[in-house]
Amino acid sequence: KSWFDRVAAMHSCQSAAQKVLQGKGLQGMKSYMQRQPVPQSSQSRDAQPCNSNPAEVSRFVSEEEMEAATLTWSQGLSADSQPLERKHPILPQEGKRNILMTSALPYVNNVPHLGNIIGCVLSADVFSRYGRLRGWNMLFVCGTDEYGTATENKAREEGLTPQQICDKYHAVHSSIYKWFQIDFDFFGRTTTEKQTEIAQDIFWRLHKRGFLLEDTVEQLRCENCQRFLADRFVEGVCPHCRYPEARGDQCDKCGRLINAVDLRVSLEDLSKPAAFSLLSLLQLETQLEQWLEKSTSSGDWTANAKQITRSWLRDGLKPRCITRDLKWGTPVPHPDFKEKVFYVWFDAPIGYLSITANYTDQWDKWWKNPHQVELYHFMAKDNVPFHSVVFPCSLLGTQDNYTLVNHLIATEYLNYEDTKFSKSRGVGVFGDMAKDTGIPSDVWRFYLLYVRPEGQDSAFSWADMALKNNSELLNNLGNFINRAGMFVTKFFEGCVPVMELQQEDKRLLALVGWELQQYIQLMDKVKIRDALKHILNISRHGNQYIQVNEPWKKIKEGDAERRRAGTVTGVSVNIACLLSVMMLPYMPEVSQTIRDQLNAPQSCIGTMLQGSGAFVCSLNAGHRIGAVSPLFQKLEADQIEALKKRFGGQQVFDVYDA
Repeated sequence: KSWFDRVAAMHSCQSAAQKVLQGKGLQGMKSYMQRQPVPQSSQSRDAQPCNSNPAEVSRFVSEEEMEAATLTWSQGLSADSQPLERKHPILPQEGKRNILMTSALPYVNNVPHLGNIIGCVLSADVFSRYGRLRGWNMLFVCGTDEYGTATENKAREEGLTPQQICDKYHAVHSSIYKWFQIDFDFFGRTTTEKQTEIAQDIFWRLHKRGFLLEDTVEQLRCENCQRFLADRFVEGVCPHCRYPEARGDQCDKCGRLINAVDLRVSLEDLSKPAAFSLLSLLQLETQLEQWLEKSTSSGDWTANAKQITRSWLRDGLKPRCITRDLKWGTPVPHPDFKEKVFYVWFDAPIGYLSITANYTDQWDKWWKNPHQVELYHFMAKDNVPFHSVVFPCSLLGTQDNYTLVNHLIATEYLNYEDTKFSKSRGVGVFGDMAKDTGIPSDVWRFYLLYVRPEGQDSAFSWADMALKNNSELLNNLGNFINRAGMFVTKFFEGCVPVMELQQEDKRLLALVGWELQQYIQLMDKVKIRDALKHILNISRHGNQYIQVNEPWKKIKEGDAERRRAGTVTGVSVNIACLLSVMMLPYMPEVSQTIRDQLNAPQSCIGTMLQGSGAFVCSLNAGHRIGAVSPLFQKLEADQIEALKKRFGGQQVFDVYDA
């Protein structure tokens, strides 16, 4: 009490209270208290509670905001707001925002786990779907990275040729991404003639301009099998930070470049000198720094991408070996290195170019057009230096006006429960297994995006997935959308009723419009996880609005009350329509189901998110909706416990031996 007395005596607090309460005293708190859920015991069957947060203080809305929101609402759908139809091949267009998007190429020899999926392809898919809603001209390409030691080893393990391994696992990857609804414009691969042609052209241009060196370096070699050891398969103690599980090409903890021979490893294999071609990054350091300064200051680079890149520059750039003693790879065209192939971290990013070239023979309109095209790279943080330093240096050195990355979006790591994903130990959910759980792909998408590791590592948890499904999807989002539609069907014979807006309704329009603007601002900056929270906030606002107004009671009373029930129902079903559009990048099937149930006009997609984004009345009075049914199912405790046990390390991974 003494603390409240001291605070109440402060002039600033008195001024703020006067502004908010406008002299009404405690009476000014009434509207806020009315919006809180009523106790469980007094609720009727028609008034099932949402999973709202009573501690969440509602945002103050001014009269000006309410009037502006009401004016926007009244404008309705625009006649020329039909969504753009994709026509292939997609090429840059004058007067459009042209965005070229890549997702880090997955290794073809591995089945991707949930961490791989959220770190690259799923995050990119959400942004590409959002960009199309915004009316941007988008091209989204990806494909399997198929060359290198990993493929050779997998082929030896399975008794197949490297090409057979690539064909087999390319189909596996394609099937997984299709089930997760990853909407690539083109999903290709690197074992193509275009890859050889473009990679060798870049090599010769670098060679001609003096950016390649010939030198002898040490490499670990197995004397028993007479083979050099691939860097990424050599593990040991990092010489910089002492991380015990560093790989021979990079330390995942400190992010520094490592040579395999510098790791502390307990191997009998001796390092042997061998001749290699190296990309002289040092000669390109000034060009790289100038470009990086411009790109990181004007583009959307995640904090970890900037930090990892700065650490490479801080340590000084050194020559980077770009050839290897392998057979499965893009051949080095130089006569002195005819027995070698390109190293994967020189060759693989060039796959973005060759995959685009296999999509359209006009690929250079995307990749040699930096003034008209914005390039987004999506990846996990371990891929950052190769996309922010090595790949840009390769392109800068050609002096061929290549499009370089403007926005580098890197996630941290997603772990599985309290450990790492491990296929060999049977720990974690891998992409081909998600569909066997019986949980819809949209629910998987939702939860992975809800826990997306944007600023720090996060963890997949079965218990948390069940909680978020049951509270956020079922009791919050699904509850509101289903109730709004059911009220139209049950009380108004399937037709949206007339809406006579009062101050409370206008205030809700302003709140929803504000949440929409926050969503758009965050999505524009690729803050995908944070933007998702504003979708859930809107449905919370909607649930509270229904709860306070009780249309199931008012519909049984006099004419004025029935009209009030109609207004609440009409506004609610329009909010449901807006939510269906905002959900489209996250849960495309559920989004389509909602619009089908509401019989929503296709133009609602275009109007709500193009331009600055606005909440308008898209389902006018008299609009007939379709059949309404629940969107989500509860995840039961015994079901979750069984799944947790199943993926906790007991299963044997032999699904591809058949």
